[in-house]
Amino acid sequence: MAWHCLAADEAAARLAASFEDGLGEDEIARRRATHGENRISPKPGKGPVLRLALQFVQPLVLVLLLAGLVTAILGEWVDAGVIFGVTLINAVIGFVQEGRAENALAALARSVTSEVTVLRGGCKQRLSSTQLVPGDVVLLAAGDKVPADLRLFRAKDLQAIEAALTGESTAVAKHGEALPEGTLLAERANMAYAGTVMISGQGAGVVVAIGDRTETGRISRLIAAAPDLTTPLTRKMAEFSNWLLLAIGLLALFTFAVGMWRGESAFDMFMAAVALAVGAIPEGLPAAMTITLAIGVSRMARRRAIIRKLPAVETLGSTTVICSDKTGTLTENQMTVRELYAGGMRTAVAGSGYSPNGRIGDGQPVTGALRECLLAGVLCNDAALRKSNRHWEVVGDPTEGALLVVARKAGLDERTLQKLFPRLDEIPFDSMRQYMVTLHEIEGARFAYFKGALEKLLPRSLAMLDGDGAVVELRHDEIEQVARGMAAEGLRVLAVARLAVDSARSLDAVGSDEGLQFVGLVGMVDPPRAKAIAAVRTCHTAGIVVKMITGDHAVTALSIARQLGIAKIGQPVLTGRELAALDDEELRHAVHRVNVFARVEPEQKLRLVRALQANGEVVAMTGDGVNDAPALKQADIGIAMGLGGTEVAKDAADMVLTDDDFAAIEAAVEEGRGVYDNLVKFITWTLPTNFGEGLVIVAAIVAGATLPITPLQILWINMTTAVFLGLMLAFEPIEQHVMHRPPRPPATPILDAPLVWRNVLVSVLLLAGSFGLFLFELAQGHSLAEARTVALNVFVVVQAMYLFNCRSLTLSALRVGLFSNPAVWYGVLIMAVLQGLLTYLPLLNRLFATAPIGAQEWIEIFAVGILAYLVVGIEKRLRKN
Repeated sequence: MAWHCLAADEAAARLAASFEDGLGEDEIARRRATHGENRISPKPGKGPVLRLALQFVQPLVLVLLLAGLVTAILGEWVDAGVIFGVTLINAVIGFVQEGRAENALAALARSVTSEVTVLRGGCKQRLSSTQLVPGDVVLLAAGDKVPADLRLFRAKDLQAIEAALTGESTAVAKHGEALPEGTLLAERANMAYAGTVMISGQGAGVVVAIGDRTETGRISRLIAAAPDLTTPLTRKMAEFSNWLLLAIGLLALFTFAVGMWRGESAFDMFMAAVALAVGAIPEGLPAAMTITLAIGVSRMARRRAIIRKLPAVETLGSTTVICSDKTGTLTENQMTVRELYAGGMRTAVAGSGYSPNGRIGDGQPVTGALRECLLAGVLCNDAALRKSNRHWEVVGDPTEGALLVVARKAGLDERTLQKLFPRLDEIPFDSMRQYMVTLHEIEGARFAYFKGALEKLLPRSLAMLDGDGAVVELRHDEIEQVARGMAAEGLRVLAVARLAVDSARSLDAVGSDEGLQFVGLVGMVDPPRAKAIAAVRTCHTAGIVVKMITGDHAVTALSIARQLGIAKIGQPVLTGRELAALDDEELRHAVHRVNVFARVEPEQKLRLVRALQANGEVVAMTGDGVNDAPALKQADIGIAMGLGGTEVAKDAADMVLTDDDFAAIEAAVEEGRGVYDNLVKFITWTLPTNFGEGLVIVAAIVAGATLPITPLQILWINMTTAVFLGLMLAFEPIEQHVMHRPPRPPATPILDAPLVWRNVLVSVLLLAGSFGLFLFELAQGHSLAEARTVALNVFVVVQAMYLFNCRSLTLSALRVGLFSNPAVWYGVLIMAVLQGLLTYLPLLNRLFATAPIGAQEWIEIFAVGILAYLVVGIEKRLRKN
């Protein structure tokens, strides 16, 4: 029902409600039984059992489980135990990291739960907002949080802050008159919506919607409907896993078939196939990926970005478009006076936000008409300015607060002025009248000060003040031209006037008088954050497009966007009304060329994010209000504001900025790119080992030789080296110029052609080194255990040497700095100790079928490792040249 287009009496009639008496107890009970409680329905989440079970359904894990199960059936209990242990460790790590459940809907429920005054049975009652039913009459006053969606039928000086729902940064004046059916949500002045806050006046309304049927409830359904998107990393890892499984499966079948053709036993060939599968699967990859992301989370926390969902760390690095809300994200969410016009002169005002630091003009003392303009702004004002926890804040209307701040910049303290010139009478602001009047006695004379819309005050003015404060002829055209110039710059324009009042006359009698003395214009705006301009510029350097999506007015949005560098001169702005007229295909073209979207409603933000994703973009969405939550959840990464953001926005987001500064996103993107680089380094490092192990098994079967390494030895290599060597790459510092390259195209595979070739090269070196030395040791008369120990140590030493190659995928270890990542050296030292124990400790000799080897064998092993390091280094240099 479009309640805003109905007259108040008609709305009450449809709801069978009485403005005078409210509802009776019997009717309330009947409606509660029909409609339920006034709360948002919570969304059931995944239980711990389901979340744990989901850890075991990943393709690579399933193959390991199958291999372990068959190995156990065949009686190989040690091998099976190690395989199951590895999969369990990986599952526990994933389970712990994903333990934070989604609670956005619970936060929505909290946002509408409050105490409320209602009229029932002709009597006022105070009760919980959860007990409201459609048709209840709710009484509102300044400071009240609106408990449900209301059709207002009475409003006296009633104003609401609706930024969390609509994105509108200024207070909205309310009234009870009917509006056209097509009126946008942000312009429905006869409605009060659940979760918004009244800041002045009094009013009353009838409940038209509760719980899930409110505008806030509708947003909760949008959040629930938004799927839990996979990130670019998880999509690429899934694709990578599928290709890996296919390659492993074909290789295992080939190995089994060749062995059977050569007359080997089915049991031996199956164990060989298991060894190949265990060797080729990078068991340490899930743990390495989780830990690398967790290290990224820790680094981002130090840079004021809190990650709620691990994959979001990497998603930032692949982001191609950032969609940002304006109010409170790119701007201060604090109205600030930027320009004053008084005495025929325009004066700039420095400073930002509610802090009274800054100066007016050139900093000279303020006199004449300019002082009178500031004085009127202070006296004709109901707000208060106070300092709390080193932060300045406004109590009351943000627009009136801005007037107090600019007066303080001129040395005019509102508390002192209000004591010197107390208010004698007032005519409060009214949305129909569009101005406010207060009466004061100043130096023996009475003055009425007017503050409001220019189109209401200028026609009633017959004179104006000049620079010295003298009354002169009104320059009507000049004033209108200045006002148009301010509006074109995105400033909200207020007019100030005064009237000398005879002491015998009341304020009501002069409230509609002609003959006002025009004092000046005040141009104000919610200004861009100080660091946001530089942050946007850095994003552009990094190849990331920034788009503004806001519920604010088009002129204001475009002006702020131009100051930030988001929009250039001549670029269009698309409004919500224009956006609604576009079909999905037209919208996909529009989002490509338009960077500023204004007067946008929650569903439209969702459409914009989906349109960008349909164009193949990786979308980050920032926001702080309830109205941003569905788009935050739909985006590839949702970024909420920690200080000014609503709980709904924070809980729907993947990342929360602790200082609400858009500039922190720049740092987070840099960290995200660093995390992805380190993941690619780990994969580039680990895959040659896995493929090398697989190739060794295949080569042995084809050659009819004994397996150079056993499945248990393969698991030892994979898990110990992954933890103590590969994971050290997670601590690699971010490489220089990471923010000077464009984002990775979403379709780009994890490993490009050069890295695939490098993987093949190192795999072949491992095959030749380990299998060659294995056969050489047997030919020299060494035992099978000794030959296998040599082959096993070849893998570990080559991996340790190759680790230094992988610290940068393009530069040599010397260029990166040998000691810039101390963790690498600690890992190599630990791995050396473990290999010494595996080679010489009798208990481990028996468990892993190894044997002690001599110095000559170690020289041969290290020769292979150094050769592998040099070959990869030469390949890097050749490719770079």
